[in-house]
Amino acid sequence: MAISIWTPLSQPRIAERWFSLPNLFWFSPVPLLVAFAMFRLIRSLQQHAHLAPFMYTLALVFLGYSGLAISVWPNIVPPDISIWAASSPPQSQGFALVGALFIIPFILMYTVWAYYVFRGKVKHGEGYH
Repeated sequence: MAISIWTPLSQPRIAERWFSLPNLFWFSPVPLLVAFAMFRLIRSLQQHAHLAPFMYTLALVFLGYSGLAISVWPNIVPPDISIWAASSPPQSQGFALVGALFIIPFILMYTVWAYYVFRGKVKHGEGYH
């Protein structure tokens, strides 16, 4: 939260991006959702929930990266290198996309299989956890 407050105060370009109209209306859901996720995270931790804190933490990570992307867009390496200058040629991106589309299903199948094989191996109260 301190970084979120300090960054626009120290960087006028970022403050202009976040607080100028109509950007203020477009980007205001990000900090509002961060506050909501933090509130729900704290509540779920107090209730000793298991899945909810993980999901709210994932939401906070996503919102943090969203805020960073909004702050520096279109520069990927502030302040000079744009996302298009930092990217590889379209042919390389296409090659990587085809490779990813081929290999990701195998990774997902292996992960599901590994969880299936090792299910139920550790009972509650056993082990060092």
